[in-house]
Amino acid sequence: MKMFDQLHAGLASIRPFARCGRVKAMENGVISLAGLAGDARMGDRVRIDPAGGGALSAEVLGLDRESVRVLPEDAGDGVAVGDLAVLEGPVGIAPDDSWIGRIVDPFGAPLDGRPLLPGPHSRPLRSPAPDPVQRGRLGRRLATGMAVFDTMLPLVEGQRMGLFAGSGVGKSMLLGKFATSMQADVVVIALIGERGRELRDFVEDVLGPKGLARTVVVAATSDRSPLVRRRCGWAAMAVAEHFRDQGRHVLLLADSITRFAEAHREVALAAGEPASLRGYPPSLSHTVMSLAERAGPGAQGQGAITALFTVLVPGSDMEEPVADTLRGVLDGHVVMDRAIAERGRFPAVDVLRSVSRSLPAAATPEENARIAEARRLLGAYDRAEMMIQAGLYEAGSDPLVDRAIHVWPDLDAFVGRDSPGGIAQSFAILSRHLDAPAPPKR
Repeated sequence: MKMFDQLHAGLASIRPFARCGRVKAMENGVISLAGLAGDARMGDRVRIDPAGGGALSAEVLGLDRESVRVLPEDAGDGVAVGDLAVLEGPVGIAPDDSWIGRIVDPFGAPLDGRPLLPGPHSRPLRSPAPDPVQRGRLGRRLATGMAVFDTMLPLVEGQRMGLFAGSGVGKSMLLGKFATSMQADVVVIALIGERGRELRDFVEDVLGPKGLARTVVVAATSDRSPLVRRRCGWAAMAVAEHFRDQGRHVLLLADSITRFAEAHREVALAAGEPASLRGYPPSLSHTVMSLAERAGPGAQGQGAITALFTVLVPGSDMEEPVADTLRGVLDGHVVMDRAIAERGRFPAVDVLRSVSRSLPAAATPEENARIAEARRLLGAYDRAEMMIQAGLYEAGSDPLVDRAIHVWPDLDAFVGRDSPGGIAQSFAILSRHLDAPAPPKR
C-alpha cells in the first residue's frame, strides 16, 4: 500500500496544463520573462526551453507589473529572446522512510544510481520553526562515542551546536564519528558545496556501511548553482523535520553553513540586495538563524532534531559574520584548532575555547565539579605553556601549575580518545586522571 501511495503522489503532481511566458531579456545572469507577471510568485520554479534544445530551470527572484526576474540554476548559454518559459510553481520535497540509506540531491532525486520514489506528502522547503511556547525542552544526555563529548562538552537531545574549524583539521572525520556512534534514530547529513570527488570518499570511507544504514545524505556539490547549494540546507532540514514529526530523534549534520551562507549571498546579490557585512547581504542573519531555529525539540508529541552545524573559519576568525551569527543563536560551540591537529591529536578540539550550553543541567553536581576541575587544570597549563616549553618555569613556584603539568599529558590524550564504554566509563577515566598522585618532590 505504501508504494501505491507514493505512485499516487507522483501522479497527482503531474499538471494537466501550465502557464507560459517568453524570455524578454537577460542581463548579469538574471533573465526577465514576459507573460507571467500575474501568475508567478516569489520562489516559484520556472522551466525555460531554448529553441536549440536543453531545458533550463530557474527560480523567481523578483516581480513587477510587466515582468518576472528569474535566476537560472545553470549557465544561461543558448537562451534567446522569445524562448518559451513554463511556470512550474512552488517546489517542495517529499521525504519518505525509504530514503534512509540513500543519497539524494536537494530536489529528492537519487544520486546513487538506484530508483527512488517520493513520499506521499510534499513539504515546503522553508517551514517555520516550532511554536516557541509549545515546543519541548532539551532532553536526555547523549552518548557520542567520544570521551570529550561524553564529559566536558556534553550533547543532549535537541541541542544545536556549532563546529568551528578551518580546512584540513579533521572536521569530516569528526562528523563521520558522530554519524556512526552518536545516539539517534535517524541521521540526516547535508553536504553543501562539497567537492565532487569527496562525496564518494565521505560516504564510503568516513561514513561507511554502518553509518549509511541509518542515514539520509542530501548533497549539492560545489559545481551546482548557488540556488541548488542553498536549497540543500533547506531540503536537509525538511527531511529531518519529516522524521521528527514521527516522534523520532534525528541527528542533523550540516556541512557547511558557511557554504550555505555564501550561496545565499550570490542569490541575494543577484536579486539586488546590497552587500554590507563583509560582502554579505543584510538578509544573511535572518536566513541563517531561521534555518538553525528549525532544529531543536519539536512540539508535544514530536521528536527532536539534534543538530551540528559546521562553520569554516579561515585564520580562526571567530568574528566573521557567519561564525558570529551562529554563536549567538546556538546552544554551544566547538572550536577545532589547527595547531592541535598538527601535533597529531584528533579530534583537534580546543576544550578551553569550546562550550556546551547544556551544562550544568546535563551533568550531576559531582560530574560538574570534575568538569570544572579539568578545565581549571587545562587553563593553568595553557597560561604557563610558553614558560614551560622555554624551560623558564621552576617547579614549586605555583602548586596549581605543578599539578597541571603532571596531569596534562593524560588529559590531552583523554580528549582524543574514543568512549566505547559510554558516559559513565568516560567520567570514571577522567576522574582517574584527575586523582592521579603527584610525583614525589626531589
